[in-house]
Amino acid sequence: MTHRVGLFGGTFDPVHNGHISIAQSFIDSSIIDELWVLLTPFPPHKQEKSTTSYQTRLDMLEVAFSGMEKVKINTVENSLPKPSYSIQTIRHLKKEYPDTTFFYCLGEDSLAKFHTWKFYDKILEECELLVAQRPGVSHDETEDDILSQTHFVSHTPLDISSSDIRSEAKKKTSIREEVPEEVALIIENEQLYS
Repeated sequence: MTHRVGLFGGTFDPVHNGHISIAQSFIDSSIIDELWVLLTPFPPHKQEKSTTSYQTRLDMLEVAFSGMEKVKINTVENSLPKPSYSIQTIRHLKKEYPDTTFFYCLGEDSLAKFHTWKFYDKILEECELLVAQRPGVSHDETEDDILSQTHFVSHTPLDISSSDIRSEAKKKTSIREEVPEEVALIIENEQLYS
């Protein structure tokens, strides 16, 4: 039986309780043995120059997931050529860990846009998708080739977004219900987003 690993990527600026909740749903699905959280240095599709430093986002990720034993933070994308496309990360990891079966993890809202991703068809050649369900998302527009490679996991999404947290932090509104305590402390101590 090969080791099965889910790959869950993002900028995590900042990581929040919604990310932790979705990670738990991926683990609880029993489809994967472990979840690797991939921190993206600078994502090709987001052109904002004001992304928080890689190291600070990594520090927040490490404290946020420290209590989850089946979750590992993986920094491989920081050492790969830029820009960071998911396909190059997946191919690199498959070469590095030939006995591992990888699943690419995303939320159901992202699945609806997956066909617009660069090299999405190549990603499907390399691994299957693990998708956390979101009520009310329709797949009428989603191509059959994508759905045939998709495993859905049950999940109750939290209505939290990193961009909302950044604007709340800027307004000095409390974010303590949306992020883990240790992440809130980093944001406050470093005066991120203000």
